[in-house]
Amino acid sequence: MSFAVEDFHQLLALLEQHPEWRAELRRVVLSEEMLHLPDLVRELAEAQKQTDKRLDRTAAILEQLTQRVDTLAEKVNQLTIRLDELTERVNQLTIRLDELTERVDQLTQRVDALVTWANRITDDIGKLKQWALEHLYASRAPAFFGKLVRRTHALSAEELDHLLEEALESGKITPQERDDLLDTDLVVRGRWHEDGEPVYLVVEISWGIGLDDTRRALRRAQTIAKIGTRTVPVVAGERATEDAIAEAHEFGVWQVLDARIEPPRKHKSPISPEGA
Repeated sequence: MSFAVEDFHQLLALLEQHPEWRAELRRVVLSEEMLHLPDLVRELAEAQKQTDKRLDRTAAILEQLTQRVDTLAEKVNQLTIRLDELTERVNQLTIRLDELTERVDQLTQRVDALVTWANRITDDIGKLKQWALEHLYASRAPAFFGKLVRRTHALSAEELDHLLEEALESGKITPQERDDLLDTDLVVRGRWHEDGEPVYLVVEISWGIGLDDTRRALRRAQTIAKIGTRTVPVVAGERATEDAIAEAHEFGVWQVLDARIEPPRKHKSPISPEGA
């Protein structure tokens, strides 16, 4: 049986009158998939809504992240500026440090020069003090040594040289001994206070007397004794070390400290000439 257009219109009119038939008609006319299509559409619409919500949340998160990134970028820019400022300050401090180092080097050089100058002055003062002390003892030999010998006479450099030349020519002393004796600070000729016999005082003079002074006086007195005259080793100065004082007492070296005569505890008599 054929289905005419009039029949279709009648069908539509019946469906208008009976809406409940539409579902049954759809079940008959449409396939299973087409029947579920509205549900799928609704599900897709709901999924789309959820996706939109998630996209909105994602967009919000991205916006927050963007703001945070912008904030971090601003902080980085600020830190970069501060780092540049610090770098500039470090460079300036480095320049100042180099300048200060240069000034310290210059000051160090000046201090070294002053120390060198002070050392020279100290040496010069020491030499002047030594010369003044030697000149004092030589020029005032009777005052300093008068209690040891009478008729005191401080030998001049020429007189000592003449005495030693004669001893050298006669073979009593060696050239080395002559040179050593020429460095003696002072030789005083006189007569020993106890017996009036001729004697030489061999005097080593130092502001501060040490062991070397005591030993030189003893050695040189023993050498001059070879000439044939008794000798007395003497050290003279302002003060003496404990070692020098102890050795002077032990080996018979007389001391003249601050113009006071201190006899040795042992060997107070002059050193006799060899063979005497």
